[in-house]
Amino acid sequence: MKDSENILLQNFDIAPFDAIQNEDYKPAIEAAIAQARQEIDLITNNPDPATFENTIAALDYAGYQLDRVTSIFFNLNSAETNETIQKTAQEVSPLLSEFSNDITLNEALFKRVKNVYDSRESLDLTREEEVLLDKRYKGFSRNGANLAEDKKARLREIDTELSKLSLTFGENVLAETNKFELHLTDEADLAGLPESTKEAAAQTAEEKGKEGWVFTLEYPSYIPFMKYAENRELRKKMAIAFGAKGFHNDELDNQENVLKIVNLRQERANLLGYKTHAHFVLEERMAKSPENVERFLQDLLEKAKPAAEREFTQLANFAKKRDGIEELQKWDSAFYSEKLKQELFELDDEQLKPYFKLENVINGVFTIAQKLYKLRFVEVQDIPKYHKDVKTYQVFDDKDNFIAIFYADFHPRAGKRAGAWMTQYKGQFKKDGVNERPHVSNVCNFTKPTASKPSLLTFNEVTTLFHEFGHGLHGMLANTTYPSLSGPSVYWDFVELPSQVLENWCYEPEALELFAKHYETGETIPMVLIDKIKKAANFQEGMQTLRQLSFGILDMSWHGADPSGITDVKAHEKAAFENTKLYPDVAENCMSVSFSHIFQGGYSSGYYSYKWAEVLDADAFAYFKENGIFNAEVAQKFKDHVLSQGGTEDPMVLYKRFRGKEPNPEALLKRAGLIK
Repeated sequence: MKDSENILLQNFDIAPFDAIQNEDYKPAIEAAIAQARQEIDLITNNPDPATFENTIAALDYAGYQLDRVTSIFFNLNSAETNETIQKTAQEVSPLLSEFSNDITLNEALFKRVKNVYDSRESLDLTREEEVLLDKRYKGFSRNGANLAEDKKARLREIDTELSKLSLTFGENVLAETNKFELHLTDEADLAGLPESTKEAAAQTAEEKGKEGWVFTLEYPSYIPFMKYAENRELRKKMAIAFGAKGFHNDELDNQENVLKIVNLRQERANLLGYKTHAHFVLEERMAKSPENVERFLQDLLEKAKPAAEREFTQLANFAKKRDGIEELQKWDSAFYSEKLKQELFELDDEQLKPYFKLENVINGVFTIAQKLYKLRFVEVQDIPKYHKDVKTYQVFDDKDNFIAIFYADFHPRAGKRAGAWMTQYKGQFKKDGVNERPHVSNVCNFTKPTASKPSLLTFNEVTTLFHEFGHGLHGMLANTTYPSLSGPSVYWDFVELPSQVLENWCYEPEALELFAKHYETGETIPMVLIDKIKKAANFQEGMQTLRQLSFGILDMSWHGADPSGITDVKAHEKAAFENTKLYPDVAENCMSVSFSHIFQGGYSSGYYSYKWAEVLDADAFAYFKENGIFNAEVAQKFKDHVLSQGGTEDPMVLYKRFRGKEPNPEALLKRAGLIK
C-alpha cells in the first residue's frame, strides 16, 4: 500500500475508525515518524539564530500527524485490542522510543533550545511561553542531552527495553483476566447473589456456549460476586484468581518483568544524575521529593490507622457473630462489609441500582456540566466508532460554539483492559489563528444491559463515571496555545483534582435529584435513600484510606530506593505492606505483578497523587459548598483558573487563584470523618 492510500496518513480531523485496517498502523507510524524527523531537521538546521518561535514553539507543533496516529493506536490497544494490534505495539514501541531519544539526545537541537533558554531574561515572553521554554529545556537536560556519548547510547537501550517491558506487562495482565472463569451449574452455589448478577452470569455462559452461569475477573462480574456470594469457598477461589494475575510462574508471569522494570528505571535515574527513579520523577511534581511524599503518606497513615483498626475490629466481630468466622480473610472483606453496611445504614447497593440507569447517569453528568460550565451535549450518529458500544457526542457552549467531541465507551469486553480511564484522540491547541478543539474519550467497565434490564450502576460505578468525566472536562475545556501544556498535561499530582472534585456532586441531594430516577417508574430517588448514601459515605473510610496509602507506599518502595538487592517480588511487597496490613497475607497472591498503574501506566512514583489530589478536592469542594454547589461564580473561577489552564502555570499558583489560599488538609480529614 502506498502512503497516499493509508487513511492514517491523510489529513483527518475526526479519527476515521470505520476506515482503518489493523495493517494500516505500522506503516502509518513509520511514515509519520519519518515526517516528524523532517520537521525536526528543519528546526535543527535552520540557518537563522534560534528564537522562541522558530525553535521552542516549532518543536511543540512538530510531529502532529505522529501524535494523532499513535493516540488512536495506543488508545485502541487499551480499549479494543487483538493479537495483531498487540504484535504491532511490540514492533512500533521501540521505534517510538528511538525517535523520542533521537530528539532529546540531538546535540545541535539542544544547542538551539539552550540558546533560547540562556537568553530568556531578555525575551518578552508570556507566562505560558516561559513555562513551555522551561519545560522544553528540562525535557532535554532531564533526559540525557548533557550525557557523554556512551551514556547516551545506554539510555537509548534502557528506554527501548522499558517500552517493550511495560507493553508485555499489560498484555500478560489482560490475558490472565480473560483466561480465568468460574463456571457454575448448581444453582445452590449462587446463594446470596442478586437476580441481576445471576442474569448477567447466565448471559455470559450463553455467549461462551455453556450451561449455567459464568463469572469472570472483569469488575462487573467479580465485584458483585465478592460482595454477595454466600459460598465462602467460591469467594476464596475468585479472590485468589484475581490476586494471582501474573503470579503463576508460567509464560504470563510478571515477576521478572517487575524486577527488570524497576532496575532499569533505577539505572536510568542514576545515569541522569538522580539518586532514584522517584527523585527523577518527583522533581517535576507538586510534591517535589520522595521525602515529602513519604512524609505525606506517613502523616495520613498516622491519622487513618487508628480508625482503620477500629473499623476492622468491628467488621471481624460482626462476621464472627453472624457466621462464626474465627479469622477474617481478604475474600470476606467485601461480603461482610456489605452486610454490615446494610445493618448499620439499611442501605444496599441493589436498593440503589434501579435509580442509576446508565443513560440517566450520563444525562445527569451532562446536566451538571451544563449548570456549572454552560455545556450542551448532543448525541450524534455520524462520527465513526471503533466498537458499536461506543456513544459519540458533540459538545457546545451556551453561545453554540463548538467545544469538543466526546466518546463514551462504558462496557467490558475481551479486547478491553480493566479499570476506567480518560484519553484524547486529539488535544486542544491554538495555531495560525485557529483554536483546535479536543476529541476526548471516557472508557469504563460497567455492568452490561441484560435481556430484561438496562445497565444499572452501583453507586461506586456512578462515582467512577463522574470521576472520569471530571478528567474529560479538563480535556474538553482546555484553552491554551501549545499542545504540550493543554488539558490534562499538568503535574500528575494535580491531574486528579478535576476528576476527584466532580465525585462530590454524587452525594448532594440537589445533584442527585437531577438524574437519580427509577428506571421503571421514573420516581426520583427518595430523600431517605440520599440521607443513607450521605451517612454511609464515610463507612470504613479509615480502611479505604489505609488501602490507598498502602498502594502509594508500595509504589515508593519500588521506586524510592535502590531496588537492585530485591530478588523476591512477593517478599518485598509483603514487607512494604507490613505497616498497613489488616488481613492475613495470601501466599498465592501478589499485587505488584498486576499493578498496571505503576508498571504499565504513568503512575510510577506517583500513586500517592490520588490522596494528594483528595486534599485539594476536599478543600475545593468546601468552597463550592460554602457558596452553593451550582454557584456560577465559583464554577467560573474553577473553569478559568484550573480546567482551562492546563499546565501553563505552577499548579499551586493556579489553585490559589481559584481558592484565594493554599488548600487546608483538614477539609479532607473532616470529610472522611477521621477528625471532628
